[in-house]
Amino acid sequence: MLLAIDIGNTNIHFGLVHPDGTLCCTWRARTIRNKMADEYAVLLRSFFVGQGLDLRAVDAVVMASVVPELTGTFVELSERYLKRKPLNVDHSLDTGITIRLDNPRELGPDRLVNAVAAVALYGTPAIVIDFGTATTYDIIDAHGDYLGGAIAPGIGLAHDALVERAARLLAVDLVPPPSVIGSNTIQAMQSGLFLGYIAMIEGLIARFKAELGSDAPVVIATGGLAAHFAEHTTVIDQIAPNLTLDGLRLLWERLGVPQSVNNHH
Repeated sequence: MLLAIDIGNTNIHFGLVHPDGTLCCTWRARTIRNKMADEYAVLLRSFFVGQGLDLRAVDAVVMASVVPELTGTFVELSERYLKRKPLNVDHSLDTGITIRLDNPRELGPDRLVNAVAAVALYGTPAIVIDFGTATTYDIIDAHGDYLGGAIAPGIGLAHDALVERAARLLAVDLVPPPSVIGSNTIQAMQSGLFLGYIAMIEGLIARFKAELGSDAPVVIATGGLAAHFAEHTTVIDQIAPNLTLDGLRLLWERLGVPQSVNNHH
C-alpha cells in the first residue's frame, strides 16, 4: 500500500492508500519540529497497530512538507522503518501543472499537490481554499495552469493573536454569533472573527472570479474548518477533507517508482 504524508505547520496528515486508489485509513498528529524520526516512527506504528496493520504493508511513500526541519526527519523515517525511498514533492517535478508564478520555487508543495488534485478530481478552472495555519487560496485557470492566489492568517491564528495582544479579550468559540451586531464582547469577537472571515472568503472569491473572466470556477474547500465555513456561505461548491492526500496519491501514480532501501542501521 501507498503511505501519503502531508506535513503541515500545525498537523501532519497520514493516509494509507489501497492499490485501487481508495483511502484505507487516515491519521493526524501534531507537528512538533524537534521530534525525531524514531519518535514519529513509534507514533506511526501505533496508528497501524490500532487498525490491525503492520508497517510492512507499506510498499511506497509519497510526501509533501512545508516544514523544512521535518522533511529530512520523514525521509529518515521512511528509509529506516519502512525501507522505502519516499517521493518528496516539490515544484521541480513533472506534475502536469504549469506554474505561472514569478518564482515557481516559492510555491509550497501542499498548494501544488492541492492544485493537482483539484484539476484531476473537479476540473478547471478551479479555486482551492485550504483552511490551515494559514488560509491559502489557489487559482487554476481553464488550461489547468497554476496562476497564483492569496495567503491570509488562519482564523485560529487571528483569534490567538487577538486574545494574546488585547488584555481584556478572552478566548471564544469560532462560531457565528446570533447577530452581526454583537451585543457583548464574546458576540462582538465572534462577529469580527467568524463573520469577518466569511466576508473575506466571499470577497476574495468574487474578486478571483472577476479576474479569471467568464468561466465559472469550481470552489473547493479543504482543511480542518472547511465544512464549518461551508455551512455559512454559498460560495464553496465542494468540501474535500482529503484533497492533499488525494493529490499525493495522484502524483505517485504519475511519477512514483517504488525504491526499497537496504537497511544498515
